Amino acid sequence: ILWLGCGENVMDLQEPRAWYIVQTVSKHEEQAKMNIELRVESLGMQEYIFNVLVPKKIVREKKKNGEYKEVEVILYPKYIFIDMIVTDDTWFMVRNTPLVTGFLGSSGGGAKPVPVSLEEMQTIFDLMGIKEEDKHKLFKGILSVGIQGNLISEGFDGSKVDLENTGDPAFATSNVTGSGM
Repeated sequence: ILWLGCGENVMDLQEPRAWYIVQTVSKHEEQAKMNIELRVESLGMQEYIFNVLVPKKIVREKKKNGEYKEVEVILYPKYIFIDMIVTDDTWFMVRNTPLVTGFLGSSGGGAKPVPVSLEEMQTIFDLMGIKEEDKHKLFKGILSVGIQGNLISEGFDGSKVDLENTGDPAFATSNVTGSGM
């Protein structure tokens, strides 16, 4: 999977983009998500914080009268997931958002959090029932595509970049429709 980030300064950022787990006040995961999204918008951090996710799934629950109803349940109570680039400013902003208690994997004292691996995030997407073709609906401003073949020889503008096989996402910009992504 190649993650294509939209925005002019994506290539200039020094820190890697990754998913992080944020702890919230119990039963306030959705409100914490909204608070983070509002702060991202008001502080202009859209180039650093891309997605905020409260993992949920639909389960069938049996009522007292024996009937079943579908109920949406949060997979990880008290936790939300953020797709972001950790800088001093983004780390401070998220930590000081109302209803957020801190990052999971941050030992305190200014230590940066540990990112969630892409394999672990894929497990969460699978539990939520998000298929590869549905991810474009989840990720605003991001295109997730599988690359096969040589795009340059197929008429796409760009340059070849040699990457080490680390499994980390690659960031690229491309002019696919003439509008410049």
